[in-house]
Amino acid sequence: MKFLDLNLLSPEANLALEEALLEWAEAGGGECLRLWESPTHFVVLGAGSPLETDVNLAACADRQIPVLRRCSGGGTVIQGPGCLNYTLVLDKDKREDLATIASTSCTILKSIARAIEVCGGGSVAVQGYSDLTIGGLKFSGNAQRRRKRFILFHGTILYNFDLDLLATCLGTPEKMPDYREEREHDSFVTNLAVEAECLKQEIRREWGADVGLTAWPADRTEELAAGRYADQGWIRSI
Repeated sequence: MKFLDLNLLSPEANLALEEALLEWAEAGGGECLRLWESPTHFVVLGAGSPLETDVNLAACADRQIPVLRRCSGGGTVIQGPGCLNYTLVLDKDKREDLATIASTSCTILKSIARAIEVCGGGSVAVQGYSDLTIGGLKFSGNAQRRRKRFILFHGTILYNFDLDLLATCLGTPEKMPDYREEREHDSFVTNLAVEAECLKQEIRREWGADVGLTAWPADRTEELAAGRYADQGWIRSI
């Protein structure tokens, strides 16, 4: 599997690269794993997430934190330093365990949990729609987008994040998993006590991602970043 450890400078470019890698795979590029961590904070809506209820727009504006929308489903999150992101682009035609949304989540989240446990992160559970938790507290949210042959599955792992920003910048989601028990962000989310470099190493090992991806789709990333991901009409569409 190809591997790409790449943080781009702008939030729009980091999100655009996710979609560009999915398109690249469909065009014959094959499977890949990307690991990245944004150097700046930004809020990311899921493809179907409502802007007005999911985001505190005034607080984001005061802190100059941009609000964007991604191409996959799932809930609204905030990105930035201390949040490691992993992105898997996988060929479902070659992997029977990726036949459905549920089986895909189960397969991938179990692999991420194994990597975390090897790094000393403790006993990890899969809860809710596609969350990873420890002691009933969420540290990882995940989402996917499925195309004809390939699947984009990406997620966050909080390990040294400013958790106060969640309550400041995010609203209360309309839909909550039962295990959340209507808890507010500050009593529902936690940082994982692990080192980012260990996580990177073990996630790579889990997926056999040992071939560096040097010719990543830079032009398409730039095109998507300047178009879709900077388009306020699309960001504010829901």
